Parts: sequence; structure tokens; C-alpha cells
Amino acid sequence: MNEQEFLAVYDPQDYPAIAVTVDVVALTMREGALHLLLVRRGVPPFEGHWALPGGFVHPDEDLTAGARRELAEETGLGGERLRRIHLEQLASYGAPDRDPRMRVVSVAHLAFAPDLPDPAAGSDADEALWLPVSALASRQLAFDHARVIEDGLERARSKLEYTPLATRFLDAEFTVTELRAVYETVWGHPLHPGNFHRKVLSVPGFVESTGTSTERGGTRGGPRAKLYRAGDARLLHPALLRPDREETVR
Repeated sequence: MNEQEFLAVYDPQDYPAIAVTVDVVALTMREGALHLLLVRRGVPPFEGHWALPGGFVHPDEDLTAGARRELAEETGLGGERLRRIHLEQLASYGAPDRDPRMRVVSVAHLAFAPDLPDPAAGSDADEALWLPVSALASRQLAFDHARVIEDGLERARSKLEYTPLATRFLDAEFTVTELRAVYETVWGHPLHPGNFHRKVLSVPGFVESTGTSTERGGTRGGPRAKLYRAGDARLLHPALLRPDREETVR
């Protein structure tokens, strides 16, 4: 059957309506802890529950544009600063009963950036906040967002092993100590400072020296720390494995 023959017999009522939404697992570092952006729903379904920022995709936008729009609405970011946020598709979620209104398929995205601003609740939310990931158990989550969040956190942990995306949690210039703090926070494991420093500098293209140092020394009056910027590597080789995974590999 060619296209014209199909259109001649096509009846939209033969196909159930399916809506497409985007949800964003947005992560940032605040006061030395990993935080997740959540909004408290002000409308049914799941009114009063906490949810990821997200919503229905507009007819004139693609999935990435929809995710960026939803993130901009909750964070107030726009323009070049919004474009600098790392954003990637995480996974699709389409269980028939995940939304009581109708069949809804959500394409979740993962986003992270350094020190994102205080959020502002959108039109269908009562409140928005950056919640420490360690406090997630205290919140009642809407839809299947508990699963989406766990998938997003695991993706972030894995990404830090084999890509240089940990640098996206930091300012343009940073110390190796600050980079190590990102790994320790996201992975939830302490790392040996000397070993981490050696591994980072041995991975081609991971970081590059700026040729400058911090204005002051450490808290104990030590020497000033060298400043680095993200290098041009897209993958880390060798990878930086999580401590628990290092034991498995051995």
C-alpha cells in the first residue's frame, strides 16, 4: 500500500491518542552537596506531590527544545547561559498507567551545571526548590518520577567514569581538589587525594592547565593551588572507575 492508498482508508479514530511529555532530571552542586530540582504540583493529578520539572511537548517544538523550555521556566535561565547547560536524553517511560489522565509517554532528560540559581515555580506548580539528593526519601513523588530520578542519578555516576562531564559542575577554572569534590559527592565515596590527582593528570585531554593559581593557599596555609580548565577530550581513557567498581574489575 502506497501513501495515497493509506491516506484514503486512514481513520484517526483507529489509533488511540498518545501524548508526549518531557521531564528533566536537573542536578547541580550547592554548598558541597548534590541537589536535584523538584516542583510541587499545584494541580491534579498528584496535586501536592513533588515532581520533576516537565510538561507536554508543544506541537511546534522538538524534544530537546521542550526540555530546555521547561528547565528555563523553572530556573529563570535563558540565552547563552541556558545553552551552556549539559542536556542529554536519559530514557523514555511509557507504562500505560503512569499518568491517570491518558496514555502519556515521557522522554526524560538529564541536565547539570554549576551552581544553578534559585528556582521559580511555573504556572502549574505551587513551589520549586533545589533538594539535596540525600533528602529525597522525605518527599512524596508524583507519577513514576522516583524511577526516573534513580535512572538519572545512575547515568550521572556512570558519566563521570568515562567522560569529562564532571567539569560541567564547576566554573570555567577549577582546582583538582574541587574536581575531586564533585566525584566524591556524586559517587558518595571518599577518594585518595594523591591518587585522584595523578589519575586526572594522566588522562589525555581531561583537563589542561591555565598557567595560573588560586589567589590564596588552602585552609591550612599551604601553597596556592594550580588552576585548570576542561580539556578537549570527549571520553576518558583510561576511565576513572568508582571505588566499588574498581574492586569488581580487579
